[in-house]
Amino acid sequence: MPERLLGKVAIVFGAGSAGTGWGNGKAVAVAYAREGARVVCVDRVRAAAEETAQIIAEEGNDAEALAADVTDYEAVAQSVTAGERRFGRLDILHNNVGQPEAGGPEDLDEGGWRRAIETNVGGVWRTCRAVLPGMRARRQGAVVNISSVASIRWTGAPAFAYAAAKAAVNQATMAVAMQYARDGIRANAILPGLLDTSLTDECRSAGTVDAGRDRLVPLGRRGEAWDIAHAAVFLASDEARFITGICLPVDGGQSCSMVALA
Repeated sequence: MPERLLGKVAIVFGAGSAGTGWGNGKAVAVAYAREGARVVCVDRVRAAAEETAQIIAEEGNDAEALAADVTDYEAVAQSVTAGERRFGRLDILHNNVGQPEAGGPEDLDEGGWRRAIETNVGGVWRTCRAVLPGMRARRQGAVVNISSVASIRWTGAPAFAYAAAKAAVNQATMAVAMQYARDGIRANAILPGLLDTSLTDECRSAGTVDAGRDRLVPLGRRGEAWDIAHAAVFLASDEARFITGICLPVDGGQSCSMVALA
C-alpha cells in the first residue's frame, strides 16, 4: 500500500460527486485514503459524502461522512469539530467546492454574483477559519484549494463572477501561505483545465458539452478527476514540503495556449 500520507488526517469539502462517476472531490478523497490518510468526507449532500466514505471503507481505509454547506460557517465549524473528535486532528484541508456561474456583468443578477463569491472564495475563507487554528497549534498542516484556469486566462465563454471568484481563491491561497508559513502550514492551489468528469457526463447527456473539446488541449485529450487527485496528493504530502503559495495548472498545457472555447 502506498504510504505518502500515512498517519495524516484529511478533511475534504466537496467530497461527493455531481454525477454517478468520478468527480474531483470524490477522486481526491479516495486518493488520499489510498495513500494512508484517514479522511473526513464532507459534502452538501450527505448521501454523496456517504458514497465516497463507503468506497474508502470498502478498500480497507478509514473515513467519516458528514454534511455541510460551505456557505454556512456554523455547519463548516461543526464538521471540523466532528472530524477532530473522530480522528484527533486535521492535517490536510482540501477545498473542492465550486459554483459555476455563466454570463458576463450584464447577464448576472445579484443572486448569481453572490452564489459565485460566497461559494467559491467564501467557502475557502470559512473552512480556513475553522481549520487553521488547530493546524497552527500543532505547527503543521497543508491546505489544497481547487481553483480553475479561468482564474488566469480567458476561456472563450463569459463567466465574469466565476473567473473573479477563482482569481480570488488564487490570491487567498498565497495570502494563507505567506501568513502561516512560520507556523509550518503550507497552502497551494490547483488550477484544472478541461476535464472529463462525472459533471461533464451530466452536461454531455444534456447536450451542453462538445465532445470535440479534446482538440483544444495541447496534449490532445481532456483530463480526468484522477489527474487532479494525483496533483493534490503530491501537494499534501511531505514530498512537497518546500512548496507553498503556488497556483499549479493541471490542464494538459491548455493555459499555455488557451485556444478560445467558442
